[in-house]
Amino acid sequence: MRTTLRLDLPSVHAVRAVYTALQAVDGIVHADVTRMRAVIEHDGRATSAQLRQAIGAAGHEVLEVLEETRRLPIREG
Repeated sequence: MRTTLRLDLPSVHAVRAVYTALQAVDGIVHADVTRMRAVIEHDGRATSAQLRQAIGAAGHEVLEVLEETRRLPIREG
């Protein structure tokens, strides 16, 4: 699964703090954090509430959450 979080982080230090905080959430396979967003690949165990809580512990807030589930392509024919 992929979850994208919209953020508004003030600095590179904040980006690092959020990245570090996300490492404590079970199920995260990969996290790409920038000042404007975090794209998180996970196995489904990481909930939006857990992600918000981890980022809140780093002193920042999530502005929006977009959750995408992976789907297999269907071939017609």
